[in-house]
Amino acid sequence: QVQLVESGGGLVQPGGSLRLSCEASGFTFGSYYMNWVRQAPGKEREFVAAISRSGISTDYVDSVKGRFTISRDNAKNTVYLQMNSLKPEDTAVYYCAAGRKYTTSHEEYDYWGQGTQVTVSS
Repeated sequence: QVQLVESGGGLVQPGGSLRLSCEASGFTFGSYYMNWVRQAPGKEREFVAAISRSGISTDYVDSVKGRFTISRDNAKNTVYLQMNSLKPEDTAVYYCAAGRKYTTSHEEYDYWGQGTQVTVSS
């Protein structure tokens, strides 16, 4: 069956860094765009970053540009999100999601992970 398993979340101080990982199984990973979506308490889910099937093209929400980097290793069926210069407003549950086409509309993603909590606080 399809599985997306995130890891790497935790508590970090403002200005710190975290690297999220998402390991996929049960589908042809290299045939899917991969995305990171987050949901802060009391807010709707928000697109964070996307990466093309080959990994050449990426896209980010404006609020994380220059701080976050999405990457993928198709040989390991894994997508990453390197998060630097973290801010308290980055606090959220972070989900990885797979989609057959490029879109920032998370409602159109096909597969989802269970999420990993990121808390940025002093």
